[in-house]
Amino acid sequence: MEWYKKVNPVTATEFQVQGLELDWVCVTWDGDFRFNGSDWNFHDFRGKRWCNIGNPDNRVYLRNAYRVLLTRARQGMVIFVPPGNADDPTRSPAFYDSTFNYLRELGIPQIA
Repeated sequence: MEWYKKVNPVTATEFQVQGLELDWVCVTWDGDFRFNGSDWNFHDFRGKRWCNIGNPDNRVYLRNAYRVLLTRARQGMVIFVPPGNADDPTRSPAFYDSTFNYLRELGIPQIA
């Protein structure tokens, strides 16, 4: 039997995992919460493009969503930051590269 049929992976949002402790977690970091080199940028995907989130309450909400997701693992965690796609303006590598580099600078190892 293939390994992935044994581990029973489940996809969940911050609402579904709030209050849970999970053995292993994989968090996918999207373009909504981006590090710009000195601070965080907050975005919402509407229609066909990313829009800035200006409302302070909505910014706190987005930051807390990542906080919840990043604090669920008991044994280990993988943070997946997509490489982006230069041919797709909604997934530009610029949306992901600075966040990826920041996490690496914090000491999070890269899995090849």
